[in-house]
Amino acid sequence: MISLHGYVGANAELGKPDTGGQVVYVLELAERFSRLGKQVDLVTRQFEDQPEYDHVDENFSVWRIPFGGKKFIRKEDMHDHLKKFVTNCLAAIKKERKKYDIVYSHYWDAGWAGQKIAEELGISHVHTPHSLGWWKRHTMGSDMDEKKMEKTYRFKERIRKEYFVYQMCNYVIATTLPQVDLLTQQYDVLPRNCGMIPPGINENRFYPVPSKENDKIRTKYDIHPSDILALGRMAHNKGYDLLLQALPTVFELCPEARLVAAIGGDQSDQDNKGIEKLKTLAGELGISDKITWKNYVADEDLANVYRSANIFTMPSRYEPFGMVAIEAMACGTPSIVTVHGGLYDLIKFGNQALFADPHRPVEFGAMMSMPLLYPRLRNELSVEGARFARRNFGWTGIAKRMLKIFANSINQQTMETNIFTA
Repeated sequence: MISLHGYVGANAELGKPDTGGQVVYVLELAERFSRLGKQVDLVTRQFEDQPEYDHVDENFSVWRIPFGGKKFIRKEDMHDHLKKFVTNCLAAIKKERKKYDIVYSHYWDAGWAGQKIAEELGISHVHTPHSLGWWKRHTMGSDMDEKKMEKTYRFKERIRKEYFVYQMCNYVIATTLPQVDLLTQQYDVLPRNCGMIPPGINENRFYPVPSKENDKIRTKYDIHPSDILALGRMAHNKGYDLLLQALPTVFELCPEARLVAAIGGDQSDQDNKGIEKLKTLAGELGISDKITWKNYVADEDLANVYRSANIFTMPSRYEPFGMVAIEAMACGTPSIVTVHGGLYDLIKFGNQALFADPHRPVEFGAMMSMPLLYPRLRNELSVEGARFARRNFGWTGIAKRMLKIFANSINQQTMETNIFTA
């Protein structure tokens, strides 16, 4: 497995730059592959003072390959260094005399490198995009100056390399059905070479607890029974400014409500500037006194923070999937999600969750108010949302589905190799 950007390790440093849902995704899958008897090296970049290996268990290790120097590199700039990674990784594989059956890469940076490595090793390559450059570029088109967007995100280079990866790899595993459509329509992927398997959740961490137990949890985390929770990285696409614009509607309908904003986490200058902009916007909207800011939630506290809130909200401008919403639902916390993402297509409105367009603040605010106003609705969403999350997104079941795809890809690669050598 290859996942290059962010801080990837046995103990994930969630909240640091470029370190969020994808890191959780690859670590959980690697662990489940290991439990199912597979030998897994999760290959990532070595930088700062990180060790070469994290040995997680007898089947699974995080293996760090140095390239691009010692400093952190944001994912948008990673492709400047990918050729060096390919060279260093192949040299390390040969030195260690490692043998692999398949390369499974994540995001387009690792996808481009993974395709080169798979070709050199003569093995199959399966890829998960996590997000698509074409979709992100067209979704952000009206929100940012064209030149600034290209300088920041380098979409032209990204989309060109994505096209190469999706055409050349054996199979693309999308995380949502809209991604499958875009792969075939915008990247010319053959329908037989792509499919959808959703992300998973850790069923042993994210689950509901009795209401009396939840009362004690709320006291510990200073979260009220009528609080709304927003949680995630500080990023433009997450739509936290849109959420703030929707809150006056909520407070008009539910004066006792508050927002608990667990946003950011690494206290970087970029995060701090983003949060300060949000606080300024809250002041302009006259809602500063109704927001509690929590810029970091430790991983061990995450499930309890989800459980404590009355509802969870995901106001993203675009969201490839939305793992945080699934985790909240699994904890029994009703979720209001964006219509601009993959999860929207999977849920039954009013039964498992609610959805709305965050670009329409009154609409989004009204949806957030519904579970606060109507306890019977909240209970319905709590029970059915948790059932939906656990039945459809347990990591072990997800891993088994992926192993079937790997087996098919390996068999295909073997047949092609035999024909060529014959």
